[in-house]
Amino acid sequence: MRFLFEDYALDTDRRELQCATGMVVVAPQVFDLLEYLIRNRERVVSKDDLIDAVWKGRIVSDAALTTRVNAARSAIGDTGEKQHFIKTLPRKGFRFVGAVQEARGPANETAGPVERTADTPPRLSIVVLPFANLSGDREQDYFVDGVTESLTTDLSRIAGSFVIARNSAVSYKGGAVDVRQVGRELNVRYVLEGSVQRSGKRLRINVQLIDAGNGQHLWAERFEKPVVDLFDMQDEIVSRLANTLGRQLIAAEARRAERTLHPDAMDLYFQGRAWLMKRISLECVRQARSFFERSLELDPGNVEAMIGLANVDATIGTSFTTDDGPARLAAAEAMANRALSINPNHVSAHLVRGYVQIFTNRAAQGLREFEHALALNPNGAPVHAALGLAKFCMGRSAETEGHILEAFRLSPRDIEAYQWTCFVGVAKLQLGSDVEAVSWLRRSTEANRNFPLAHLSLAAALGLIGALDEARTAARTGLALNPGFTIRRFLAAQPSDNPIYLAGLAHACEGFRLAGVPEG
Repeated sequence: MRFLFEDYALDTDRRELQCATGMVVVAPQVFDLLEYLIRNRERVVSKDDLIDAVWKGRIVSDAALTTRVNAARSAIGDTGEKQHFIKTLPRKGFRFVGAVQEARGPANETAGPVERTADTPPRLSIVVLPFANLSGDREQDYFVDGVTESLTTDLSRIAGSFVIARNSAVSYKGGAVDVRQVGRELNVRYVLEGSVQRSGKRLRINVQLIDAGNGQHLWAERFEKPVVDLFDMQDEIVSRLANTLGRQLIAAEARRAERTLHPDAMDLYFQGRAWLMKRISLECVRQARSFFERSLELDPGNVEAMIGLANVDATIGTSFTTDDGPARLAAAEAMANRALSINPNHVSAHLVRGYVQIFTNRAAQGLREFEHALALNPNGAPVHAALGLAKFCMGRSAETEGHILEAFRLSPRDIEAYQWTCFVGVAKLQLGSDVEAVSWLRRSTEANRNFPLAHLSLAAALGLIGALDEARTAARTGLALNPGFTIRRFLAAQPSDNPIYLAGLAHACEGFRLAGVPEG
């Protein structure tokens, strides 16, 4: 007997677990545990059930059982956090929730990984089903329909997405829906469904992103807010959903790509993008580069991979970790220009070109790039944040915080939040508001412990307010993450000759010296 689930095959006759990259080596007890969970996938399996079946009733500690369950999850690309296949139900037990097909007969070379066919749904293909109005008030239908329609429009702005038009999606309104059937009928990979409930002066919205192939929930979110202005609320909710969903879809495609037998250019792009979205360290950025380069080798005209490479070079070029920053920034701009020559209205390409411009003493040009990107996607949270950085480089730091707050309104838990709070922190330093700078820069370091510039900027701010012991500790942390950072290198890489900016720079350098940052 073989059990097939996504790109895996569990062969109980050969006692083998196969995946896209070949055989997965698992311990005998882990294999038995996995087989038992799959065979009993229609019910919740208790700890006692597992101990009786796998250990034949022998005494087993909770720690040993947890270790085996985690090993089973690891073998099939799952985690205790994702629980894509093996779900833990607190105080009840475990259940295998992946979609499984049973096959008899000998395994063949392609068992496990699934090759693409002409009927495979397009990547990033999604339908937004009409949200359910749970308020019992038909007058709320206009608001519910407006959320559905606006979200469909915003998702269509995601590069490379395939979004089913609302006129097709509305045919599913009001009835019980099988998302797997919807996926087959519309040929999409993902289904977004949700509900809206108004009670008095509060509004609650629940949304779920579902894999249409197996019915698994990939992501869920709840919004609950006081009702003030329904139209303003609709805009805010749609913006938050679209910003978050874009990243969730990229992550889902990257997970698929990891299990693909023969990755193509877009598979490699999605994996690179997933690494770039982590961006907790320069090592993540370097990992992303290899995937983007391989993608372009397979498809030299892949615009998304071009933009990915441009982002990699721009990130390294502005990291104060290298003396070849100008060369990296030039390479990033060339790649962004190449992408824009193919797709002139690509928001991300304008965004990375704008970043290069503001870090090469062309902040006014960068500002125009960001404004153009914002016209293409008014709800792009990263674009609002970029405007805040541009204003800082132009000596207009008093305006930076407002742009960052707008970015947070649109995407409150964004993965780039640590950068955004750092932007406000350095803007406050430029304004001489050192106490406020400390507060914002602490937020940045708490959001990402591996971002050296935030630690070093915090060291400067702490030095300037006289907290010298804390300042030196922050400086040591930043220098451990970026040993090559010196005041000389920092000054040499500055992006602006604006007098106000330069005055703020001198103020920051005074703080660096107080914190013990080397001159270089």
